[in-house]
Amino acid sequence: MTRLLFAIERYDTSGGLALPVLPELPDGTEVRLVAAVHLPADDVLLALVEGPDADTVAGVAVAAGWRVDRFCPAVWVQAPSARLQPGPESGPPPEGI
Repeated sequence: MTRLLFAIERYDTSGGLALPVLPELPDGTEVRLVAAVHLPADDVLLALVEGPDADTVAGVAVAAGWRVDRFCPAVWVQAPSARLQPGPESGPPPEGI
């Protein structure tokens, strides 16, 4: 099955002071959270999610309790690799990224 990539944005109002909570996606769906990042300067939570189609991904996200402020297809420029997995307090990305 083809897995498409989608970007889901949620706009925050904490002024970047609180780390947002993102509920788990339910098990047994064809949808997978690939990565999620908080952009405190922009008050944005950005989640990259793979799934079979836009309707399925959007439906699973809403069913999981995610507030979706913006939803759009995405395309990998460079997929994450194992060496880039962040630790509990990750610093800046390695040079060249």
